[in-house]
Amino acid sequence: MKKKFRKCSDIRVGVVGYGGAYNMGRVHLSEMSAAGMTPVAVAEIDPQRRAVASSEFPQVGVYSSVSEMLLSADVDLVTVVTPHNTHAAVALQCLRAGKHVINEKPLALTVRDCDAMTAAARKSGVLLSAYHNRHWDGCILGAVELLRRRKSIGEIYKINAFKGRREKPADWWRSSRSISGGILFDWGIHLVEYALQLIDEEPVEVSGFAHEGYWARKTRWKSDTNEDEGRAVVRFANGTCLTLTISSLDSNPPRGYFEITGTKGSCVWEHDRYTIYRREGPRIEVEEGGHPPSEHANYYKNIAAHLTGKSHLVITPAKARRLVQILELATRSAREGKTLPVR
Repeated sequence: MKKKFRKCSDIRVGVVGYGGAYNMGRVHLSEMSAAGMTPVAVAEIDPQRRAVASSEFPQVGVYSSVSEMLLSADVDLVTVVTPHNTHAAVALQCLRAGKHVINEKPLALTVRDCDAMTAAARKSGVLLSAYHNRHWDGCILGAVELLRRRKSIGEIYKINAFKGRREKPADWWRSSRSISGGILFDWGIHLVEYALQLIDEEPVEVSGFAHEGYWARKTRWKSDTNEDEGRAVVRFANGTCLTLTISSLDSNPPRGYFEITGTKGSCVWEHDRYTIYRREGPRIEVEEGGHPPSEHANYYKNIAAHLTGKSHLVITPAKARRLVQILELATRSAREGKTLPVR
């Protein structure tokens, strides 16, 4: 990798994309600044959003294209905050220009693109990562401590994960399959990332299932609309099974993000609390509690620490690639009607 920076403020940062429903360009620049890095650039194609960026960060240069930013701005690290299907192309442009790159999650929509970006980062000697800030959600921090380290329900052998409700897809790019990657690539990327923190094994095969067509005729995207429901069943080397369901059609979703089953009990895990059930004979023991606070700021703190030579990188390209691989295989499996191996 390129030489390390002496201090965090020496790392000059920028974003590609400043719009979106959640103002993510502002979020990223604010978090990078809070981690001690120095915002210097924004690339945004929308002139109205460029004006907003200039008013909110008057000290940064604002550019109408990535090419203009790379040519004119003295930037070291670029975070790509654009629709999913553009992540790889924008990142490759920045990586080949010798910039450290972070992509909003997912890293890309295909393993092939992930591998191309990893090779480009290695060739340029720069950092590549994906913004998996939810790695530090309070719910998963608590689950790792309670279920993995303390083994409060014994050895985990089954996880059922669910997110969704009966709801027409919103009229935005995340509802387009070709842009977003499909229904599994939104909340699914978070839930699989959570699960892989609890399952310390390699996935070996993925089966995917989908229902589609109900909402398509009611949206602007028509046949390109996301699936109504996507499901993935992931088998790991030790036999542990992860079932993931993301639905915009289910009228009666189960309670909680996760139902985690171990050899000594089960856990219903919601975003803000958990309930553990343990049975000994006819008696059921119930344990309830809350989660610790989220620590989302740790993502950019880790990036800054890594670039200044003080820490290893937590969200590596390999970790981000694994998540993409599982979801890509699930989507392919649903389309092809067969289980696919993880290679």
